Formats: sequence, structure tokens, C-alpha cells
Amino acid sequence: LLAFRDPWGIRPLVFGERNQDFAVASESVALDTLGYNLCRDVAPGEAILIRPRQELISMICHDAPRLTPCLFEYVYFSRPDSMMNGISVYEAQLEMGRKLAQKILRKFGQDHGIDVVIAVPDTSRPIALQCAYCINKPYREGFIKNRYVARTFIMPGQHLRRKGVRMKLNTIKTEFKGKNVMLVDDSIVRGTTATELVAMARDAGAKKVIFASASPQVRFPN
Repeated sequence: LLAFRDPWGIRPLVFGERNQDFAVASESVALDTLGYNLCRDVAPGEAILIRPRQELISMICHDAPRLTPCLFEYVYFSRPDSMMNGISVYEAQLEMGRKLAQKILRKFGQDHGIDVVIAVPDTSRPIALQCAYCINKPYREGFIKNRYVARTFIMPGQHLRRKGVRMKLNTIKTEFKGKNVMLVDDSIVRGTTATELVAMARDAGAKKVIFASASPQVRFPN
């Protein structure tokens, strides 16, 4: 088995060991479920060769490898129970929530006017929970997700994407009615989902809707 990682480490790659057997996966959670012990990440530009009943061979195959991982792995793609580049995805998401709360308090102070914090399911839940805790406001589940609808941001056409959001999520109206609501999502890709979510919150009776993204603004190429 030959496994290698790109020289910038954009995508994750790990390997684990179980009774002198090795396995390779993009996320450590896959090793956990199969009973393998996580050994380490495959380094940027590294190749590892696994042969039956022989020691693992590793080699750096690039002159100048550099770790510049994709932020979206921590924000959205990877499961929160995974470890990537020595960092817990869940802890990274909690830190996003803390940073978001700090920005809110820094900009608006304690008089921010937020009554309740609601996550956009599912990946933003740890972020929204930590943010609500840090600004000392209640966290509530306001959207229920239909798990049989595909990812809306990759649907072809604006009309289908907007329709997909309404099919994917439904509001718990009692959590919105008459409240100043802050919606927390992990990121904004096209803005289609954010626009529809704000409209849905208003339709559910929210007095005021604040939409917050946990991801920083994209300014530089990877």
C-alpha cells in the first residue's frame, strides 16, 4: 500500500496501526471505528510504503514541503471527532465560537441586544454553543434538518439552491417569535443559504435577525 500527501498538506491524511497491520485514511475517525491506533499524520510531501509483515517505509518526496491546510476541513468537511494535523476538529470549532463571541462583545459590548443564539445544523452547533456560552445567552435549536436533501450549495442554479434550503430546513416557530435572534453558520459560500435562513427566521416571527459566520473572510490564495 502506497500513500502520499500533497506538498502543501491541503488535504488531511493519517495512518494507524493495529496488531502490526496498518491503515490509511483521510480522517482519524475512520481509524477509530476500525479499532486502529492513530500513529500520526502523513506529512506534506511525504510518501509511506506499507508492505505485508515488514516495517513501514517513509520518505519526503518534495524539495520544499510546507503545511498550509484547507481551513474548510475544520469548518465543514471533517467530523468533529477527528484529529487533523495534531488538532482536534471539535476544539477548533469551539475556538471559532469563542473568537466569534469576542468579536461580538468587542464591537457591541454587553448591550448587543441578542435574546437567543440558534445554530444552522449540523456543523455549526459546537460553534454556536460556545458562542452563546461566552456571551451569556441561551442556545436553542430553531431549525430541524431534513437529512434526505443533498447539499444545497452545490446544486445547479439559483432557483434550485433556494428551493433546496426550504426543503432541507424547517423552523421551530416558538423559538423565533418575538425574539432578537442570532443565527450562527459555519461559513458563507454563495450567500443563498444565508439569505433564505434570514427570511425563514422572519417568517417564523423573529423581531430581529442577526446572521453570523464563523469563518474569516477569504483574502489570500492558499
